[in-house]
Amino acid sequence: MSFDRAEASAVAALLRATARAEILPRFRRLAPGAVRQKSGPLDLVTDADEASERIIAAGIAARWPGALVVGEEAAAADPALLARLAEAELAFVVDPLDGTFNFAAGVPLFAVMAAAILRGRVVMAAIYDPMGDDTMLAVAGQGAWVEDPDGARAPLHVATGDVPGRMSGAVSWQFLPEPMRSHMLARLPRLAASWNYRCAGHEYRLAASGGCHLLVYHRLLPWDHAPGWLLHQEAGGYSAQFDGKGYTPARMDGGLICAPDRAAWEAVHATLLGDAPGDVA
Repeated sequence: MSFDRAEASAVAALLRATARAEILPRFRRLAPGAVRQKSGPLDLVTDADEASERIIAAGIAARWPGALVVGEEAAAADPALLARLAEAELAFVVDPLDGTFNFAAGVPLFAVMAAAILRGRVVMAAIYDPMGDDTMLAVAGQGAWVEDPDGARAPLHVATGDVPGRMSGAVSWQFLPEPMRSHMLARLPRLAASWNYRCAGHEYRLAASGGCHLLVYHRLLPWDHAPGWLLHQEAGGYSAQFDGKGYTPARMDGGLICAPDRAAWEAVHATLLGDAPGDVA
């Protein structure tokens, strides 16, 4: 089995139709009780997340019968789903509403994401922006592009690498363990700028389109990172985990740095993690 641009466009159409049916009608109109906590006050789920995931899972099952679908909400209910990901012939990871905290707060910065994983390898990625109404797509070995609903496409390219003092990007430090967390926070001023959108989908979109230079993450849930990782790679970027190993959706720890090229990655790694106490893996 292989994926091509036509199949990627079919996934984009599914994500768009789902968002227009289940997400946008609820934006800033969530009913009382429609927002609930999962693991804590910053980990939310809404009726829109759950409805969106049901429709996307059904659409994938109809087009790719037998494929394993690992959605964020399904995995929250049944963590054993994640263990099946590495062994599946074909699997899809789905984040039905990335940036739920923003969505619930009425902030127009959220996305819908999916990635196809073939025998453990990410081969297709889609990140749809409901507010901008376009999808960034990638197919392994076939590049990355942004696609409008009418099918118009434009290629994506990461920014040119530079020294860390002139580089900016999204750094998610909340899940870093101590003492690594304090070590990295003390070094963030060595970058030109850093921020956190509370939405990995838009952070990856920004990096893949050249709008920033770097991304740094620690907790690597596959529905949050498999789509964006492939998008960034196919747009010409370089990424590796903190220990220098390549990203795989089966590994959910060990951190990830995305940069324009290997030299920039090494510079960012040295700037933020150089001489870090403990194991950075």
